Amino acid sequence: MFDKKKLEALRTKYAEGKGSDVLDPEFKKVVSLVFKGKDRRKLPYSDVSTLLDAPYRPGAPEEPQFGGLDVALIGIPMDLGVTNRSGARLGPRAVRDVERIGPYNHALKVVPSAECAVADIGDVPLRSRYSLDSCIEDIAAFYARIKAAGVRPLSVGGDHSVTYPILKALGAERPVGLVHFDAHCDTGGEYEGAKFHHGGPFRQAVLDGVLDPERTIQIGIRGPAEFLWEFSYDSGMTVVHIEDFVKLGPEGVIRKAREVVGDGPTYISFDVDGLDPAFAPGTGTPEAGGLTPREAQQILHGLRGIDVIGGDVVEVAPQYDATSNTAMVGAQMLFEIFSLTVLSKGFRRRG
Repeated sequence: MFDKKKLEALRTKYAEGKGSDVLDPEFKKVVSLVFKGKDRRKLPYSDVSTLLDAPYRPGAPEEPQFGGLDVALIGIPMDLGVTNRSGARLGPRAVRDVERIGPYNHALKVVPSAECAVADIGDVPLRSRYSLDSCIEDIAAFYARIKAAGVRPLSVGGDHSVTYPILKALGAERPVGLVHFDAHCDTGGEYEGAKFHHGGPFRQAVLDGVLDPERTIQIGIRGPAEFLWEFSYDSGMTVVHIEDFVKLGPEGVIRKAREVVGDGPTYISFDVDGLDPAFAPGTGTPEAGGLTPREAQQILHGLRGIDVIGGDVVEVAPQYDATSNTAMVGAQMLFEIFSLTVLSKGFRRRG
């Protein structure tokens, strides 16, 4: 039955209200970030594009302790390690151009940018656009500085070869665990004289002693390259094929992932080809039959509380992405990893 008294109460409370008039304490935190004044929000399409609309601080790497940042957002525009279609070098630019991701994560009930000092610090400085080996060295050296400063890095590639030098830096003192979303295990060996390609970063990380294979889970694996992934099984990684995902469901995969990584330091690497190409066509090695973005988000949400020390989103190749869906989904997954980072049990704001 229509309630006139309720309507009058709503009119009294809301008829003259501004969009920023929010009473819930949790939502007030979001309002303080979004609104500049009573009813004015920052234009989402204005100013310089940055990862997750974070402040742009390209000078932070030259400041003491990276300028006091807790979390650094970083681009790695390098795709010299691809085996199929190139183009992921443009991934950071495409993800930066995505508008309106965050600031509130309603599933995890957190405003990650309000819980830490965060900035987009630009791209990794690379000496050569031609040498894959020197790029790997430059990435490892840059992330070693980030690690020494106590900053947690969240990155956008670039092809998946970039994850190896990141792990080399972050796992130098203690091998890290890994939650890896992908269509491919990426544990292949040397091909044509090169071992730093995007099909083998996790083999190299294990052999370098910086990645713990017993604390590694690979989710969404499928496609014709299964015969190349023997190292995953031999080393003790947990491989969840897409067929296994269908049987276990998101909750089963969440339980397995939490069991595998435990309470130790863990890195999250998200290759967008782990998603079905219907949702993420803009990538170099698409494989039909993958995860939906909703399923991937559900798994990530279920990892709340694990110790996330860093993460990346890789293989966004915008020239194959007619609708910009891939970049948008990539930005969303970066935001999910950002949210998990500030919710990590080991995370402490420095400022």
